[in-house]
Amino acid sequence: MEKRVRLNDKSFRLYKSESEILTAVRNVAHQINEDYIGKRPLLIPVLNGSFMFASDLIKELMLDCELCFIKASSYEGTNSTGTVNTIIGLNQSIEGRHIIIIEDIIDTGNTLAKILPVFYEQNPASLKVASLLFKPDALKHDFKIDYVGMEIPNEFIVGYGLDYDGLGRNLRDIYQVTEE
Repeated sequence: MEKRVRLNDKSFRLYKSESEILTAVRNVAHQINEDYIGKRPLLIPVLNGSFMFASDLIKELMLDCELCFIKASSYEGTNSTGTVNTIIGLNQSIEGRHIIIIEDIIDTGNTLAKILPVFYEQNPASLKVASLLFKPDALKHDFKIDYVGMEIPNEFIVGYGLDYDGLGRNLRDIYQVTEE
């Protein structure tokens, strides 16, 4: 029997299991571990969605690293509003630091398009982006995503930090919206 969840007015079917997600997390961590030997990166997860990915990713890193959260949002319901609201900003200098921005998902890229210039203005030694999920068909901007856990189609998903109107972030698996 197919695993399903219902959140508000929508039904979702299992899309990626917790074990598949954790394998993707370990793969991203392995790449970061190799790229940052002898360096101490500052990891900057973008809240709210990236908290689960960031937590599991950091546990797999075998290097010294620091952590600082920012909060940005551009979703209402199942659609991007196109407007990014940075709510909580960076509270420390990143000049000369190796920065890794941690995202749960990159679809349109609007959030990164808004925050990347702010980071570049502060003259980091390097700036890379890690995302658990990437929807290449939805991307509206031209920038490199350095670490990708999984590429997925342009369908709405919830779970593992991703929400639908505030619900579903606590799910261990990732679910895809279905037609009733």
